[in-house]
Amino acid sequence: MTLQEITAKMQEGASKKTAFGNSVKFTTDQGVVHIDGNQTPPAISNDDKAADCTIKMDFGDFSDLIGGKLDGMTAFMTGKLKIEGDMGVAMKLQSILR
Repeated sequence: MTLQEITAKMQEGASKKTAFGNSVKFTTDQGVVHIDGNQTPPAISNDDKAADCTIKMDFGDFSDLIGGKLDGMTAFMTGKLKIEGDMGVAMKLQSILR
């Protein structure tokens, strides 16, 4: 998947969700996906904006995470996913990304 395909998939999923009160940014070697969860539905963009929580991953791992091939907790425990900022916000993502 390309960054644009992942962004579109996340936008489709977010369209069915409600606000979760925080913003999250995924940073990869191929670009950024920003989730603004302060509105319903959450807004997804490729803008490199400030966020409550930043998740850094290799693009291949990010693609696997969004595609359901990689579990977020497993990625974190094996060092494939690094979290900066509010860890509690990252925990909320489990329900947002599904």
